Amino acid sequence: MDDDSKPSADNLSRREFAAVSTAVAVTAGASGARAEDTLSMEVQIKTADGDCDAVLIHPPGSGPWPAVLVWPDAFGLRPTFREMGARLAAQGYTVLTVNQFYRTKKAPPFEAPVNFQDPAVRSRLGELRAPLTQEAAMRDATAFMAWLDAQKVVNRNARAGVVGYCMGGAMTMQTAAAVPGRVGAGCSFHGGALVTDKPDSPHLLAPRIKAAYYFGVAANDDAKEPQAKVALKQAFDAAKVPAKIEVYADAQHGWCVPDSAVYNKAAADRAFGEMTTLYKTALV
Repeated sequence: MDDDSKPSADNLSRREFAAVSTAVAVTAGASGARAEDTLSMEVQIKTADGDCDAVLIHPPGSGPWPAVLVWPDAFGLRPTFREMGARLAAQGYTVLTVNQFYRTKKAPPFEAPVNFQDPAVRSRLGELRAPLTQEAAMRDATAFMAWLDAQKVVNRNARAGVVGYCMGGAMTMQTAAAVPGRVGAGCSFHGGALVTDKPDSPHLLAPRIKAAYYFGVAANDDAKEPQAKVALKQAFDAAKVPAKIEVYADAQHGWCVPDSAVYNKAAADRAFGEMTTLYKTALV
């Protein structure tokens, strides 16, 4: 149970919730809400390694709704991920989007649009990512799910979902393996380093996962590592975990994120449809 000394969705008044302002145009979701009608609040979540800043978004009302944990891409929690969270919440979910870099910096990790090819940016990303070992991500995921389950707006009787973009794709698998009894569905879009030659490669976690999965692979990522999708599928098949893996032939790495230079709305809408279809069947 939360007490009044801890920030939570339960002990803050409705007046402290604000309607999310979003540029994402969507039709009414399964909850009957629109993205711009969803309620959002900034929260702090205590983990073993510190306090993580995050945003919690849900449809109007008291719910409860199934929980979904969102892991952002390498540029972290920022306005576009708040908009994406609102779009998903409008479908009838309580969405928690976290700052995975909280050990190093509060969100946003970058103050302005950045050029990934800039050596200074790449160096800074390296510093931000350094503490995010697989063990750290799994500790975080366990803390985030426990925090969600303490919120009245979360339906604890329904399985939870997880979705990640870019580096967040691997973190979805780490989440599903850390709390296998809680996560019912996972989605990775243009996920990076899902299959590596290291002993902590995320695909090796498949035997610990009990969630149905969807992997959307960018065309240029597949061109660089065409065997990754094969190894991923083999790992999930061997573990008898259902997984659908698709290469988006018309989409480049980063295509799902509206502030990305390669944002592809048609492909992003298709990915969103795959995600919500899976969640509607698995988060029960």
